[in-house]
Amino acid sequence: MFRELDDESSPGGSGKPLKIGVLTFHRCINYGSYWQARSLVEGLAARGHDVVLLDYADPQTDRIEWRCAMQPLLPRRSSREDVRSYGRKTRAFQQAIAELPVSNPFPLREPAAMEPRDLVVIGSDEVWNLTHPWYGGYELFWGGGIPARRVVSYAASFGNYDADAGIDGRWTNRLRRLDAISVRDDNSRRLVSTALDREPALVLDPVLQFPIARPSRVEPAGEPFVAVYGHSFSAGFGDAVRRWAEPRGLKLVSIGYRNDWADEQRLDVDPLEFARMIAQSSAVVTNFFHGCVFALLNEKPFACAITPYRMNKVRDLTRALGAEAHLLREDDPPERFAAVLDAPLDPAITAAIVRMRAASEEYLQSVLA
Repeated sequence: MFRELDDESSPGGSGKPLKIGVLTFHRCINYGSYWQARSLVEGLAARGHDVVLLDYADPQTDRIEWRCAMQPLLPRRSSREDVRSYGRKTRAFQQAIAELPVSNPFPLREPAAMEPRDLVVIGSDEVWNLTHPWYGGYELFWGGGIPARRVVSYAASFGNYDADAGIDGRWTNRLRRLDAISVRDDNSRRLVSTALDREPALVLDPVLQFPIARPSRVEPAGEPFVAVYGHSFSAGFGDAVRRWAEPRGLKLVSIGYRNDWADEQRLDVDPLEFARMIAQSSAVVTNFFHGCVFALLNEKPFACAITPYRMNKVRDLTRALGAEAHLLREDDPPERFAAVLDAPLDPAITAAIVRMRAASEEYLQSVLA
């Protein structure tokens, strides 16, 4: 059973309930994408608003997403057995996504065809990543053609699109037309502030802002284990994690993706079971942004491998919360791994989350007023 929003994390809104549409990557076969979409929708709905995910439809991008889900480790091809497991995972995601509140579908390239809303919230996720392989550059995610009285962003991100690249006038003009802007990382803040010469709000990812993905009750694990979430770790990083885990009698369980250096592969876990397993784990090893987020949400010790593709996101998240020590390289000494994985999460990190949650709430109150 997962948490219901309590009074602290879901203060009631004021005035007339709004018809709100959330525009994000809710169709992705990805645990973080699912939970950030669900968390934001339920967090806003808890205030008494009518909230749906805006269900843009495009068969071509759906097929690309599904192909990626079946072969997530390319260029290394997955075995037939693993593909079957990834197929079960994909079907479990499709079922979970189908149970979320969504609008009537409309074409991805025709945002004007969507049902009008009082407010559209763009984000979270990499909605402004111009180099995203299949969603990059669609004006929909920048507010183009949306029939709504107001359009804002919440925890939007440019992903691995680096701030030093800048954005041209077309995208600057789109940002300028938004009624309010908030982002979830400093890289995105720099891009927006440079383009518009004003600072956007820096807010928490919805999974941390609305902690519904943290189970209210956690059943003890039958055997202590470390949750491994991510893929394409370097061999050296995997070896370093094994050297830490083995003398402590901790099993390494890879969730959602194959990592051969783990002791057990759980490739077909659905989104709810993923959240439960993170909550049951003794620690988390990841190279994903939401791997860090879920470790933080459950106050778990964690180690995040530094990779170029996700560097912007994990660097800015850990820096904002004073958790930079949890970013590790494969050649870091064993003492570094032990320092972040043996000890409980620093209470100062949790305190930083509480402070950012309050600042994020202030932003939300302003756009919902």
